[in-house]
Amino acid sequence: MSSPTVPEFLSRYTGAMHGLIDGISASNANGELAYVKAIEHAVELVRITQAAGRKVIMVGNGGSAGIASHQAVDYWKNGGVRAIAFNDASLLTCIGNDLGFENLFSAPIDRFADPEDIVFAISSSGASPNILNAAKAARTAGCRLVTFSGFDPANPLRSQGDINFHVASSSYGLVEILHLYIIHSILDAKLQCHDGRDIFNKNSVV
Repeated sequence: MSSPTVPEFLSRYTGAMHGLIDGISASNANGELAYVKAIEHAVELVRITQAAGRKVIMVGNGGSAGIASHQAVDYWKNGGVRAIAFNDASLLTCIGNDLGFENLFSAPIDRFADPEDIVFAISSSGASPNILNAAKAARTAGCRLVTFSGFDPANPLRSQGDINFHVASSSYGLVEILHLYIIHSILDAKLQCHDGRDIFNKNSVV
């Protein structure tokens, strides 16, 4: 098969992105959940967490770590929600060296999570041991849990959360972009619909 031209690739890429946005699935402990309802539920969880003075903890590896850092800043700076990502280089190398890479996020969750915090567990595969251990630590700490995964729809992370979002793609890039889209949309929906902020115009006051 010959390689596509760049315009041909972009047409396919854009079409795939539109299709994946329309096909984002969500679930909770009772089974499948309409995407809009899942976003509404996630927004309400974030609002409850903010009102209680609790925090959002975001964890992910690689590109998902970048999403976690980016969104943790947006959630506290723009959304007024206490939020953190455990991505400091010294912390990561210390925990990885001393306690094992599989405990990279579960160990700080054990130390810093409070009951009724929310943990956002982000994993393209939904099968990374350190993210699965973080999900387990979140439950042990009495946290709410929202998961973001892709690849295999039967991945183990997808069954762990109070709300689970799944992107039906095996492309790391597409899954990561759409995880960022979902997490951003949760915050932006809160800002636009509840906080009187116009996210379409630099978060200006409505």
